[in-house]
Amino acid sequence: MKLNSMKLPMLGLTFISVGLFTFSSCSSSDSDSSTDSDTDDVDDSVSIDVDPAYFYTEGETLTITKVSCTLSDGSSSECYQIVTTSVPADHTMGPWCPDNIEDDAEAGGIWLEDGEVYDVDGAFVKNMATFYDDDKWLMYDENGDVYITETEEDCINAANPDVGTEYENFCVECIPDYITSVSQTWLIPVTPVYQSTATYFNSAGGAQSNVPTTRGVALNGIEFSAPAPTSNILSAYTLAPFDDAGGHINVHQGYHYHAATGYSTSVDQEDGHAALIGYALDGYGIYELLDVDGNTPTDLDDLLGHSDDTRGYHYHVDEAGNNNFINGLRGAYVL
Repeated sequence: MKLNSMKLPMLGLTFISVGLFTFSSCSSSDSDSSTDSDTDDVDDSVSIDVDPAYFYTEGETLTITKVSCTLSDGSSSECYQIVTTSVPADHTMGPWCPDNIEDDAEAGGIWLEDGEVYDVDGAFVKNMATFYDDDKWLMYDENGDVYITETEEDCINAANPDVGTEYENFCVECIPDYITSVSQTWLIPVTPVYQSTATYFNSAGGAQSNVPTTRGVALNGIEFSAPAPTSNILSAYTLAPFDDAGGHINVHQGYHYHAATGYSTSVDQEDGHAALIGYALDGYGIYELLDVDGNTPTDLDDLLGHSDDTRGYHYHVDEAGNNNFINGLRGAYVL
């Protein structure tokens, strides 16, 4: 896997007032549960405000302003309204699909399967029938050229839950030119409001609810999305790779992440704790999984969070291969 970890400076902010934009998630088939009780012993005495200075605003792709909001517990609060073009300014997007089965890892992105991260290089495409033990996989022609979607219409049709058979054995590649007019708006409490009852995401499906599908927002403004519906993608004999940053494009949703692989803006911690990479929709920080010594926290709760005296309650992102970020929200969120 090709990773180029970036540590970028915090820059100034531009303030605007913009209405909310509603869009459908590429993983909208994964509805969320309501709430469930959590009896873990969590110290909520330290509350750390969201710091807008940590967001990467270079390139005018992201703006922040403070607005009034109402949270899921019914309380009135102040929130940061984060408006983004859904295009990252701190790293390039793509590539996703290799052109030929002889191409190396630089020509394609990654795929997340059973907790592992795989390079989508030519060899991966060539060996898909073996990898999935299904001879129907043959995503290239007699010259070894990979079948890749070529138009925005193909991108939309191939990403449809009812994808037609004409797109079987295609590598789905939606490009930045398709999302030039897409805007996303997020509301995050300035001060997290701890809830004794946690809210859990339900990636297995279930009753509809007001729980957001989005997990959080990276410091570059890109969405930490719900798990990608990889089983639905594969069942249609299509492949929709993520780029090396763990992201891909949906024409309605824009560019968004399904894994944290170390490409986006991060903020190092003075005590060697894992770096901050974003905020959950309840305002609690989301940090990398490993600290500077490569250690994984051993006391995370089932939301993937815990507390310390410096950061208060916060989350650590799931391993990239798990197609997941966090498992729920400990705080109140904007409905």
